[in-house]
Amino acid sequence: MISQQTDVLTLAANRLSSAESSRTPCAPLSDILPAQDVDLAYQVQNINTQRRLTAGHALVGRKIGLTSKAVQAQLGVDQPDYGMLFDDMAVPDGWEIASGRLLQPKAEAEIAFVLGRDLGSEHITLADIISAVEYALPAIEVVDSRIANWKISIVDTVADNASSGLYVLGGHPRRLSDLNLRDCAMVMTRQGQPVSTGVGAACLGNPLNALWWLAQMMVRVGRPLQAGDTVLSGALGPMVSAAPGDVLEASITGLGSVRAAFAKES
Repeated sequence: MISQQTDVLTLAANRLSSAESSRTPCAPLSDILPAQDVDLAYQVQNINTQRRLTAGHALVGRKIGLTSKAVQAQLGVDQPDYGMLFDDMAVPDGWEIASGRLLQPKAEAEIAFVLGRDLGSEHITLADIISAVEYALPAIEVVDSRIANWKISIVDTVADNASSGLYVLGGHPRRLSDLNLRDCAMVMTRQGQPVSTGVGAACLGNPLNALWWLAQMMVRVGRPLQAGDTVLSGALGPMVSAAPGDVLEASITGLGSVRAAFAKES
């Protein structure tokens, strides 16, 4: 039975990694993994995480997804999910993202936290979270899916590293004491026209709540957050499509702005 389950997990992980390497989206994992079995989906994610680490990539942080109650309801879950951030996923502010680097990119405006302390205790409080954050930055997460046409269930997105792609951080760090994260307003524009708006409260009531959830989860799964980690805390507004030639800019009250530029097709 254990061998059969291992074979199933490897088959699912191989489907996702092959889609990424071949630049060809794959079918959903519904024919491999039981619906709503999030634990198995995280085991698939972990297989591909270990493969990337073995290949020499460095783990530099985490991303939090499904922080919107509406999206949770849509996928039939009652909590967020998480994925891994690797060193090759960071894109400098405003630098062009090559056409074809991602399969079917979309973008979300978020608040990123960079930690100054480890968060390895089994009993983490919100005060611990606040003390551990070195600074915050505006961020654009360029999400992606290896699943064709974004036909995803909760199992698909969790197994697929929480539908991660790339991320862009703004360049002007801010201390938490200078910010009102719950009420901060976000506007994302495409070529100067607004395409997404939101507020900090859209992210589990406050982006710090999302970080608190993640920190506790990471201790439970044996990958505690460490000083220097970057955490993308979750979308402040609706996700938008990203096409070749698009320039998306997100402005967040108190944090400034950040741009994700997508190269035109050659």
